[in-house]
Amino acid sequence: MTEIAKALTVAGTDPSGGAGIHADLKTFQEIGVYGMSVITSVVSQNTLGVKSFVDLELDFVESQFDAVYEDIPPDAVKSGMLSNPEVMALTARKMKEAGVANYVLDPVMIASSGHALISEDARVAVAKELLPLATVVTPNLPEAEALTNKTIKTVEDMKEAGRVLVEEYGANAALIKGGHYEGEADDFLYDGDTFEKFSAERFDTKHTHGSGCTYAAVITAGLANGKTLYDAVKDGKAYITAAISNPLNIGKGQGPTNHWGHRWSEIHSKEKA
Repeated sequence: MTEIAKALTVAGTDPSGGAGIHADLKTFQEIGVYGMSVITSVVSQNTLGVKSFVDLELDFVESQFDAVYEDIPPDAVKSGMLSNPEVMALTARKMKEAGVANYVLDPVMIASSGHALISEDARVAVAKELLPLATVVTPNLPEAEALTNKTIKTVEDMKEAGRVLVEEYGANAALIKGGHYEGEADDFLYDGDTFEKFSAERFDTKHTHGSGCTYAAVITAGLANGKTLYDAVKDGKAYITAAISNPLNIGKGQGPTNHWGHRWSEIHSKEKA
C-alpha cells in the first residue's frame, strides 16, 4: 500500500469556512493529501470581514505541535496567520526541532477585507524567525511591500521584492503574487537564480476570500507529494484560477473561492445525471 502524503497547516480559524485552517484542510483533501492542523488563533470572521480574534496560549500551541509530530510527522508544513512574535518564534523552534524540509510561509498580515491580522512588531519577527526557514514565501503585493519596506508599482518592483526576500532575508524562494496588480494576474517565482512567470486570465469577481491560503495550501500539498517547487506552484496557480473563475456566489461580502473549482464541471455533470 502506497503511503499517503501528509501536510500540516499552522494558522488561525475561519468559522465561515473560506480561509485559514478551514480553507487549508479543504484544499489538502481535494489534492489527496492527509491534512492536519495546529491552531494558533481563533478568529471570528466571515465574508464581511474580521470581527475579532483570540490568540491561544503558547503552551497549548506547542502541545498541538507535539501531538502531531509524536504520532504523524508531516511531509510539508504551511503557516498562515501567526499574529504575534512569540508564536512565530515557537513555530520556528518546533520546525527546527522536527527538521522540517518543506515549509511554505504564507505571511498573512492583512485579510482580503483589508483588516490587519498581525501586530506591527510581528512583521519584524516574520523576517527574523520564519523567512530563513522557508522553502518558499508567498506574499501578495501589500504583504510584499510590508516585508520589504518597498513600494510595488511595476513588474520590476515585484521582481525586486522577490530578490530582497531571498537574497537579503534568506528565504529559499519567493513567489510574489500579482492579484493586486493591474493587468494580467501574473505571479513571479524567484529561487535565487532565475524568475519564472505564472500567468492566468484576470476574472471580474469579488469572491476571492481565502485565495492566498488556498494557493499556498496547494503548493504545500505538492511539496508533500514530492513535487518540485516549480510544479507545485504551477499546480497552485491552476487550482486557484479554477477556484476564482467558478465562484460559489455565497456570502454577503467578499465570498469564498470555490475549492471544488478544479472539478466543477464534473460535479455539475453528476448533478444533472
